Amino acid sequence: MKSPRKTTLCFLIIVTYSSQATLNLNLKSIVYPALLREQELAGEDPARQKRAVAVRPPPAPEFTVDIEVSFENASFLEPIKAYLNSLRFPVQGNDTDPATSILNIEVTTVCRPTRNEIWCSCETGYRWPQERCLPHLTCQEHDGSHAGSPCSCLKGLPPEGPFCQLQGAAVTLRMSVKLNVGFQEDLRNSSSALYRSYKTDLETAFWKGYSILPGFKLVTVTGFRPGSVVVAYEVTSTAAPLELMRKANEQVTQSLNQTYKLDSSSFHITYSNETKFSISPEIIFEGDTVTLMCEIEVPSSNVSWHHVERGFEVQNSSRFSIYTVMLNMTSVSRFTIYNITQEDAGDYICRLTIDVFAYWSTKKVVVTPIRILAQENMKVMCDNNPVFLNCCSEITANWSKIEWKQEGSISIPGISETDTESGCSRYTLMADGTQCPSGSSGTTVAYTCEFFSAHGARGSKDIKVTFISVGDNSSHKGEVNQLPRHVMEMSTVQSTTRNSLETSKALEQQAKLTITPDPISVSEGQNFSIKCISDVSNYDEMYWNTSAGIRIYKRFYTTRRYPNRAESVLTVQTSTREWNGTYHCIFRYKNSYSVMAKDVTVHPLPLEPDIMVDPLEAAIPCTSSHHIKCCIEENEDYKVIFQTGSLSFPAVKEVIGKQVCYKHNFKSNSVSCPENVDVFCHFINAANTSVRSPPMKLKLVPEENMTCHDPIIGVGEPGKVIQKLCRFSNMRRIPGSPIGGTVTYKCVGSQWKVKRNDCISAPINILLQLAEALIKSPSQDEKLPSYLKNLSISTDKAKLEVYTFPGSLGAIINILDLLSTVPTQVNAEMMMHFLSTVNVILSKTMLNSWKMSQEQKTNQSSQLLDSVERFSRALHSEDSIISQPNVQMKSMVIKSGLPTSYKQGFVFLDSDLWGNVSIDENELKYLQPESFIVTVAFPTLQSILDQDVQGKNFANSLVMTTTVSHKITAPFRISMTFKNNDPSGRVPLCVFWNFDLNNHTGGWDSSGCYVKEVTEDSVSCSCDHLTSFSILMSPDSPDPGSLLKILLDIISYIGLCFSILSLAACLAVEAVVWKSVTKNRTSSMRHICIVNIAASLLVADIWFMVAAAVHDHHFPLNETACVAATFFVHFFYLSVFFWMLTLGLMLFYRLVFILHDTSKSVQKAIAFSLGYGCPLVIATITVGATQPREVYTRKNACWLNWEDTKALLAFVVPALIIVVVNMTITVVVIAKILRPSIGDKPSKQEKSSLFQISKSIGVLTPLLGLTWGFGLATVFEGSNAVFHIVFTLLNAFQGLFILLFGCLWDQKVQGALLNKFSLSRWSSQHSKSTSLASSTPVFSMSSPISRRFNNLFGKTGTYNVSTPETTSSSLENTSSAYSLLN
Repeated sequence: MKSPRKTTLCFLIIVTYSSQATLNLNLKSIVYPALLREQELAGEDPARQKRAVAVRPPPAPEFTVDIEVSFENASFLEPIKAYLNSLRFPVQGNDTDPATSILNIEVTTVCRPTRNEIWCSCETGYRWPQERCLPHLTCQEHDGSHAGSPCSCLKGLPPEGPFCQLQGAAVTLRMSVKLNVGFQEDLRNSSSALYRSYKTDLETAFWKGYSILPGFKLVTVTGFRPGSVVVAYEVTSTAAPLELMRKANEQVTQSLNQTYKLDSSSFHITYSNETKFSISPEIIFEGDTVTLMCEIEVPSSNVSWHHVERGFEVQNSSRFSIYTVMLNMTSVSRFTIYNITQEDAGDYICRLTIDVFAYWSTKKVVVTPIRILAQENMKVMCDNNPVFLNCCSEITANWSKIEWKQEGSISIPGISETDTESGCSRYTLMADGTQCPSGSSGTTVAYTCEFFSAHGARGSKDIKVTFISVGDNSSHKGEVNQLPRHVMEMSTVQSTTRNSLETSKALEQQAKLTITPDPISVSEGQNFSIKCISDVSNYDEMYWNTSAGIRIYKRFYTTRRYPNRAESVLTVQTSTREWNGTYHCIFRYKNSYSVMAKDVTVHPLPLEPDIMVDPLEAAIPCTSSHHIKCCIEENEDYKVIFQTGSLSFPAVKEVIGKQVCYKHNFKSNSVSCPENVDVFCHFINAANTSVRSPPMKLKLVPEENMTCHDPIIGVGEPGKVIQKLCRFSNMRRIPGSPIGGTVTYKCVGSQWKVKRNDCISAPINILLQLAEALIKSPSQDEKLPSYLKNLSISTDKAKLEVYTFPGSLGAIINILDLLSTVPTQVNAEMMMHFLSTVNVILSKTMLNSWKMSQEQKTNQSSQLLDSVERFSRALHSEDSIISQPNVQMKSMVIKSGLPTSYKQGFVFLDSDLWGNVSIDENELKYLQPESFIVTVAFPTLQSILDQDVQGKNFANSLVMTTTVSHKITAPFRISMTFKNNDPSGRVPLCVFWNFDLNNHTGGWDSSGCYVKEVTEDSVSCSCDHLTSFSILMSPDSPDPGSLLKILLDIISYIGLCFSILSLAACLAVEAVVWKSVTKNRTSSMRHICIVNIAASLLVADIWFMVAAAVHDHHFPLNETACVAATFFVHFFYLSVFFWMLTLGLMLFYRLVFILHDTSKSVQKAIAFSLGYGCPLVIATITVGATQPREVYTRKNACWLNWEDTKALLAFVVPALIIVVVNMTITVVVIAKILRPSIGDKPSKQEKSSLFQISKSIGVLTPLLGLTWGFGLATVFEGSNAVFHIVFTLLNAFQGLFILLFGCLWDQKVQGALLNKFSLSRWSSQHSKSTSLASSTPVFSMSSPISRRFNNLFGKTGTYNVSTPETTSSSLENTSSAYSLLN
């Protein structure tokens, strides 16, 4: 392979030759080079060894020859491969060496030129040996192999060989075929001559045919049986492709058909070791739900299950369910046995039949009864000493929980301690005299320990305990020794060392308790509370217990201490059946317990979310009827009625397994038609409490337009969209299992099509129901560890269901969200199980499910991240490390004294991502001692979290979330380093996940974070808060630390300062000259507009700086302040433009409508309405339409949003329209002045004012318009930095432009200022008649062009100051003269 553009084909030839023959392969010029490796029959490489089975003559030796063929044109490759595949084997030798036969030719390796390299890839069934993968470069784009395993593609052909080798271990095919000849009894005797003759002939033919299989090793006839003659034989090879098997069978048929009349259609192949068979759980107890999983690497749904002992094929029923799915070219079949019994034990076969192949495997199911060991009878003295009740299972198993219950006339609770690994539980009783007074001495209470397996089995044992009062021990003296020895020792110590004084003190502190007197009787879903009051405020501990001795979770009760009393209130917002029982209020002081009990009766009643209705919505023809139903998962005695409006209908009860449904055939003629009606079902319990189901929305319509008809879904017109609960739909599901979620259908043509599938698989739905029950449980903190363990195990086993049912992913996220609200403290084991579940749903196989979730605009990724953060804040475990493929966690505890810095690193080899997080010890000293810092890193979450709405920004790193167990009050800074996976020059942006953005659905936010350093390999970030961090690659936004960003900030702040000062100066000048320049109506209105323009822009600039300060410094109320600042900036900037529009319209009115005169007050009213009313309406509508969804402002600035809602258009569109209108007015007005119509003779004063107005509009409007034109250009992707600079310059210096062009350029203003502050003002008061010589203007008056130019800027050829007609004209002419002299 000297040339880099050659294509090389490597194949191996298996040949045999007689012992006298010589091997002579004539491959002409295409052989380059040839490598011959002889292998002896008992040689060292069994993978290439071939055995002959013929008895006579001796088997010919076999050789495997590797051939390398090189050719210049790659187009020759496929024809050559096609030719080799078309050959029929064996191929006999040529005339030179007739004894040599070619048994098989297999293409193993193909080398092709790729880019500037040679890539050598293996054909199907072959792989490079591991020793070749390690030292050579693999083709990463082509190869998905892990390090240290065989690969399928190398860069270049290894010079020392070998080529690609057969992949996989040998497979034994159990085969059979029928011969259409009569069966003879000698064929049953393996030593008979007939048996040996058949065996020899058949094995010779079989060997000849099946030797073409990859890695063929051996073929052996194993026996014969009647049915004509059925031959059983075994073939051993590494693979058996279907096409090659067909070729081999054809070859066998040709060899045997004439003599043995072989039936070519009777070939049957059975795989016995190609099926993965697993059973869960490993130890099976009676009552468990058992799952048998069968995986076959053949895509087919034709899988069957058989019970060997009972001799039948298993079918779906109430106790058996079979679910088969094809996943990644593999058939996966799950057989579930519910509530397994001893009769179900035995051997089970999983079988798949396709063509001539039969894949099968067998497993034995052993069912074990639950046996519990315990002392059945005990006697306990009520002397406040601990007594232990012990229960242990005979077989050590992984019990999910062990519960204790008691039943008797007195209630004496205890405390349970369970070791699920050893299968034992201890229940500690401490009975005192108040619990068993003398009248109840000798009372027997039955304590029951009940063991629950993780898969549904349960077993129990009763322990009968007889309680004896302390004052009644005379008759039981001989039984005291039944107490445990350490309890006796404790009593002795107390009696000898504590003395009577200590005892009397304890008795003095014993409190008298009072409890809520009224009986408490509620129904499920209702609330209740119990108040317990102690007359002593001094106590060591206060808590509530259930009658089973289980402590109530602390969040259900509150305790307050007063000077002379204490009280505790147990409050339950949503009662469930689990709250039914007796509750003990317990105040403890040292060894003295004050106990008060209260009975709570909770009557069964389904909760509204647990009532399943069908249909959720449906269309019913006016002349038809529709079956409606409400179902629950319990069989209680409820009264159920259906109701719509004032009408009620009876219900018919139907029980289907564990599901109880109440049905009614709703007839359309019972209400008016057409009509929309909501139907509810009401459940009424024994306490006469009712609950109403979710509504069933029925639409009664004419029948004409109904094109879609389905007995399950119903009817509908084209385009109709309806929802149904998945369990009542026609979606595939396991019979008898509580599938959850909803499915949305759309009527397309004449068929219902699935528009959206949110179905939840049965196992996940059960977990969701358990989680919802757990958060309402009184002992949820005790149940949480076992539930988390069960969740992680079940989720891992149910990966197939999560992949198949789209709603299962959301259900798991909802489960994690619910669980994250429960714990006050989390240990390392609980955190491990929690993150194990997270690891499953963040795996790469789940990315398609996540993609569907994002397409449906859910916020599940943000919800998951929030759940992980909440749960990690509760972690209390020193220096824990948890490592999973898709999530890693590390933590540290802050010790008292001078803490060390927090530094953690995370590496994910599979994702080629890494990251570090560090917090300096100076920051940690502000944290409380025993605080826990937890960092969790995710490699795949970056591709799951919702991207920027426009898709411009994308997360390109790990996502790392860091939390602290205690609230942070002081400023806090965290540093992080991320691997830079995009060194292409894009600007990195350090961001955190802000859960409040996008209407609380979350989004990336850069507030408080900045880039410290960017290298080719890494990006370093620093942030002043804790949450989930990542980096975004932004193609447009300036780097926060770049020179451009710094330059823009400097220009903005300096320019705004100049603008504010200039606008203040403008207002001051206007105040000084106001009386002098507002003598006529036109001039007065002009200056009113200029003053309001300056005032509006001044206030807008001030609010602009406030908005910048709020965003940059992150004030506590920054969100509210940012919204307020944005509103006022929007309003006052719009006011600037609308006042300029007012100025233009007033100019247009004065020149065009000369004969129409409007009073000054009317003009002012119109001007203020237009100048402030219109901006207020626009700004208010904008904030009202966008702020409720929290998309009013931008994510990274206090200004109108562009990415989410295009709210910026509410400013840009009015501004640009006003710019165009004002420019048009300016052109019209100037043309009108230069060419006045007959009769249009405005006074000289009016004409001067109009010229000033036209100058102002002509100069100010382009400046303001260009400012926001450049600003609009910066919004779009790919905008040049020049636009950012020009926009910043023009926007910052607007106030200066208004001062210069709107105020000081006015000649009357200049004259008024000179008249007010010049000394010549005093002389002009004595002589008002002054004649000035004519002054030559800038341009000669002889030219019409120059005359128009001078007129445009307010200059005339001669200014004569004569005796004033009025004070007004004198002042105006004086002003003009001073202006000209200047």
